[in-house]
Amino acid sequence: MSATIHAAHVILAGVWFGGVIFTTTVVSPALKAMKWDEHERVLVRSKIGKQYAMVGGANLALLVIFALLDGLLAGFWAAFYAEYLLLVVLLGLVAAHGAYFGRRLKELAEVEKTASSDEEAHALAKRRRELQRLSLRVSWADLLISLAVVVIAINA
Repeated sequence: MSATIHAAHVILAGVWFGGVIFTTTVVSPALKAMKWDEHERVLVRSKIGKQYAMVGGANLALLVIFALLDGLLAGFWAAFYAEYLLLVVLLGLVAAHGAYFGRRLKELAEVEKTASSDEEAHALAKRRRELQRLSLRVSWADLLISLAVVVIAINA
């Protein structure tokens, strides 16, 4: 039983990590390369993000559950506590990314498209690009923390 729980824990961590790698290193660069205007690109990214949130959110919830079960069955020790701390940070980053960055970027792109002047559109575009850079940093932090979670899950 504990071997099955541990295997599920490791597989869920790997699936989560694979999804993060794919969205960060494949989807985002591909969208950036598209010749769409920025408003269209942000809308497409928003749609992808909403779909991924459902799948990724379920995966992350199951990962947390199986990490806790694995710790319970194996006897909690330092590696599990480190993983739990990383999972809490990861949950925070994921929540911030979806709840703040995605929505705010979409709002800025929509307002930018309907700006009343070139100066206003330029200022909004600058704010959007700054927020996109910060969002990318959060994505890379998510990627690194996810890698640590996988390593800990494998070795727990």
